[in-house]
Amino acid sequence: MQQKLVNSRDNALLARASKVVPNGVWGHMATRAIGPGYPQFFAKSDGCRVWDVDGNEYIDFMCAWGPNILGYKQPDIDRAAIDQIGIGDIGNGPTEVMVELAETVVDTIDYADWALFQKNGTDATTTCVTVARATTGKRKILVARGAYHGAVPWCSPSVVGVTTEDRAHLILFDYNDRASLDEAVAQAGDDMAAIMMTAFRHDVNRDQEMPEEAFLKHARAICDRTGAALILDDVRAGFRLDVRGSWARYGVKPDLGAYSKSIANGWPLAAVAGSKSMLEGASKIFVTGSFWYGSAAMAAALKTIEILRTTDALAHIEAMGQRFRAGLTEIAARNGFELSQTGPVQMPMVRFLGDEDLTIANAFCAAALRHGIYLHPRHNMFLCAAHQPADIDRALEAADAAMKDTIRTAR
Repeated sequence: MQQKLVNSRDNALLARASKVVPNGVWGHMATRAIGPGYPQFFAKSDGCRVWDVDGNEYIDFMCAWGPNILGYKQPDIDRAAIDQIGIGDIGNGPTEVMVELAETVVDTIDYADWALFQKNGTDATTTCVTVARATTGKRKILVARGAYHGAVPWCSPSVVGVTTEDRAHLILFDYNDRASLDEAVAQAGDDMAAIMMTAFRHDVNRDQEMPEEAFLKHARAICDRTGAALILDDVRAGFRLDVRGSWARYGVKPDLGAYSKSIANGWPLAAVAGSKSMLEGASKIFVTGSFWYGSAAMAAALKTIEILRTTDALAHIEAMGQRFRAGLTEIAARNGFELSQTGPVQMPMVRFLGDEDLTIANAFCAAALRHGIYLHPRHNMFLCAAHQPADIDRALEAADAAMKDTIRTAR
């Protein structure tokens, strides 16, 4: 059923926010940057669905930008966190749950010998960089051109409020390009602390690109030769593709890995996993946060990892992703569109070929909202274990209707 999307309450909240939040929600969470017609405020979430403050319901394919891996309000996970709150969440130091979670992370991630915990993905990537520099005594960090590693000055994609000095020790290379990486290594000379890469190339508004095994092994060999750390930024993909780490299938083990998003199914937590080679450096650094020892999120993470390890949740997510991708391909062809669908099916990037200015994508996604599905025109999306075949089929029906609407508005 098509929704009216009046958004009157959403607009009222946006007006209020603009008076007390710099640039409204645009400057704080960037939700207005998605595309025209998107609601900014949400009232509730459940399973694979979200409801905006005007009561419109959507089958959600952003999953809170990744944290929802097993379903919003997953009862076992929420009960574990709430039970821990009943005992005590935060105090003058960690609880036993932190030790249990560190043991679980070490037992789960194939290269992990130790773990540290934070609250945000940027906390984790920054800690990885700090550990690498402490271990090696070097400064240069090699990162792939266009990659996103967080929203702090050393790696922020925005140059506003950022000085040249903040990024002085970053050297860029092209993902999956061995020659480009070799050039960056030569530029770093004897001052290279780390090579840092995302699990796969998931830059905004471009086709996603899976890592080439030979490229990863080349990077591993460079780090083995130079003593630099190989860092896996698994914040976005971690635990959704493989609980052992997203590079486990390639047989490549990083020295450090950054995690957040899916680790606790929406409860606020991040983690760094590291190998023995990084232990001494990790033992020397000082990193902390006022809420980093909160045990409720750690209890949620314990239950999340348990479910991921003991059920077919990841296989189910992959199957639903395949179902969605195949259905979109068929619907697009029927409506005279050609799609580029790239990356893992669990984290799909969907683009319309020839749509460089996003005219078609924006029109389609706006129409999709009216038909009850929440998509993104230029960012990778996410599926979760709460997506069932009926949800995918209903979403495909909505996508078909949205493409028909798009034919009328964007052509």
